[in-house]
Amino acid sequence: MDEIKLYEDKEIRSVWDEEKEEWYFSVVDVVGVLTEQENARGASTYWAVLKKRLKEEGNELLTICKQLKMKATDGKMRLTDVADMQGIFRIIQSIPSPKAEPFKLWLAEVGKERIDEIVDPELTIDRALETYLKKGYTREWINQRLQAIQVRKELTDAWDDHGIQKGVEYAILTDEITKAWSGMTTRGYKNLKGLKKENLRDNMTTLEIVLNMLAEATTTELTKTTNPKGLEENKKVAKEGGSVAGNARKEIEQKTGKPVITSKNAVDLSRLIEDVVKEPFNKKQDKKDDTDNGT
Repeated sequence: MDEIKLYEDKEIRSVWDEEKEEWYFSVVDVVGVLTEQENARGASTYWAVLKKRLKEEGNELLTICKQLKMKATDGKMRLTDVADMQGIFRIIQSIPSPKAEPFKLWLAEVGKERIDEIVDPELTIDRALETYLKKGYTREWINQRLQAIQVRKELTDAWDDHGIQKGVEYAILTDEITKAWSGMTTRGYKNLKGLKKENLRDNMTTLEIVLNMLAEATTTELTKTTNPKGLEENKKVAKEGGSVAGNARKEIEQKTGKPVITSKNAVDLSRLIEDVVKEPFNKKQDKKDDTDNGT
């Protein structure tokens, strides 16, 4: 699915990869915006020169780019260099432009925070709490969400102990649990809520989170008790654990007369990019104000 995203009223073409659940962005468009090119030709020329320089330097950045067909200025579908969000950030780091500086500052800040969290893991919880509050979630919802994170961690620990591989196998088992308790696949659940890259649990109501926690906690206990071997046996356990919460969901729906699963999602995240750009400067301004006030 193609979309046009705007940054400072400039178009940035993007494509959503349903299978990989990744956005891919037109590199030429991003480069054009950040280097303030007047037209698409100027942006293409700049990117061509940058690619040549990176290649001569032996930079592996180009290996993360791929080509997809996007609508060009002449209306025709043409192969265009694209990259996912990680790739775009790496490209931004290679662009000597004032407009790229806010992103570079933010990336440096995120890197420092990540190192701090490795040294003191408790900061991860504090950071999560702060992030959810900034996004407008209630403290009651946040408490449930943080508890759900712990339940999920206990489940993945149990999977690790039983030889389940991170990545694809985690996703397969999670899908079994989700189907058993909600009646739909994880992707179907996300589609219902109009989500793409966003975290499904971050877009659940309190009741949905509680039932998902019940499904995962039950699966954890069954895994520890029955000691399944291999992916197929763990899939059966995941389905059983999810079914416990599925039965609870059906009973709740029967008593209340309304569905538990809803299309409701979290607060609008469309301003995320703007927040990313503004935050480092806001922090700098706050420090400057403190200094000016003698604090």
